[in-house]
Amino acid sequence: MMSQRRGIHVDQSELLCKKGCGFYGNRAWQGLCSKCWREVNQREKQRQIQEDWALAERLQREEEEAYASRHQRAQSQPAITPFNKFEERKTKEKSSKVYTVTKFFTPSIKTPPKKDAGPFDAQSTPSPSSSASRQSTLDSDRAAREFIDFLKPVKSGREIFKQCRAFTESMVYKRDMGADELSESVQDFYQNLSERLQNQFKGSSELVEKVMDEVEKYMMTRLYTEAFCPETTDDEKKDLTIQKRIRDLHWVTIEMLCVPVDEEIPEVSDSVVKAITDIIEMDSKQVPKDKLACITRCSKHIFNAIKVSKKEAASADDFLPTLIYIVLKANPPRLQSNIQYITRFCNPSRLMTGEDGYYFTNLCCAVAFIEKLDGQSLNMSSEEFELYMSGQTSPHWPQPTACTSSSSGTAALTQVHNSLDLLTGLGERQERVIEKARQLESDLIDWTDEVEQKVQSALESFPLETQNTTANAASGTASSSLSAIDSENIENEQLPPPLQPQMFAG
Repeated sequence: MMSQRRGIHVDQSELLCKKGCGFYGNRAWQGLCSKCWREVNQREKQRQIQEDWALAERLQREEEEAYASRHQRAQSQPAITPFNKFEERKTKEKSSKVYTVTKFFTPSIKTPPKKDAGPFDAQSTPSPSSSASRQSTLDSDRAAREFIDFLKPVKSGREIFKQCRAFTESMVYKRDMGADELSESVQDFYQNLSERLQNQFKGSSELVEKVMDEVEKYMMTRLYTEAFCPETTDDEKKDLTIQKRIRDLHWVTIEMLCVPVDEEIPEVSDSVVKAITDIIEMDSKQVPKDKLACITRCSKHIFNAIKVSKKEAASADDFLPTLIYIVLKANPPRLQSNIQYITRFCNPSRLMTGEDGYYFTNLCCAVAFIEKLDGQSLNMSSEEFELYMSGQTSPHWPQPTACTSSSSGTAALTQVHNSLDLLTGLGERQERVIEKARQLESDLIDWTDEVEQKVQSALESFPLETQNTTANAASGTASSSLSAIDSENIENEQLPPPLQPQMFAG
């Protein structure tokens, strides 16, 4: 009966570039691949440049006409008196001094860094004592050493390293550059370097790919702090939005998404846990390639879970719903920031083709589906969907499907009503207990006050008599003790007389 459900279906053609080039598209590039997007973007920039030139020429003509008009009016006016010339000169000198002082105390953004400074000395990073700064420096140094070791046997390796280091350091100091501009600069560098390597290593595309992978690893490790979730973007806001959206969808079950996975099977459950772990681990990586590797491993675990559950090879229609389910269960940290980071700074050839590009495109589709998820997508009414989203109810029982009988639905509703009645009765009993406890507390307070008043009244009524009685009793006890000591022992008259001392002759 599961096949009667509409489910989630995405045509594979929807994953490809809208230009029909055959490469995978990306939602961040309006459905285009990186190659077509760059071409469209460059044409748009050329058009904008032409419009800016036309506007500048028009403004210049208008300014020249206005200057000529002012000049004609100035010639028709009487000459400026010497006093007016003096005031004009004083005003110019004063403004020049103010500008000079202001310029002296204003730091220049074009000031080159010191020759002996490291690539990260000029940026306003945390103090060297912070653990984050130390870890970033260690990662950068390790990446540099590994990159140098890799380039040692490569022809022109020294030149490649110099170019990469110079470009990376120049990007570090361009703090005012936006994320899109930084991405375009990095992509341009990738393309130019790749073309030079292809001309240099003709017939060795595998070597070029390896070199470009190491270039990406070295550069993005150095630029990670500036490139990941920059302040000039709204990536952080998007992260919080999608994170809240996934939390609100916590009630979505595996049946609602028509996921062909049976988590009761130990091997399937283990694959699901590994898939969740891999997609969460994506945030801990710094290199786009490593983040893509996490997505690829997650996808392969999903395919394995589907294969074991269905006992047959998984299809694309099975993969996407399962990926959506994994994302909902994992709620990966900084999901949008990671997607944007991969889109902006990954080697474009890796996103356009291959399994990495396919799995990444599916992840983007899964996130887009979650953002637009509604009741119709889950085969339920809008009212029921809103009840689940607001938390007023939760699907603790299996959702009704075409094969579900009406008796089972009635039994479930009866159980719900019984539970609600029980909760209502417990609430009323709790209110009664609380009311009686408050009454008991009030009675105890009143009783304590009453006892204190009676005791105080008694002390005030008989203060002296109580003291005299106590004194008389004490004196009577003492006198009786003395008389008992001094009196004859009448009761012991039968005792023998006491011994008398006697003298003995020595």
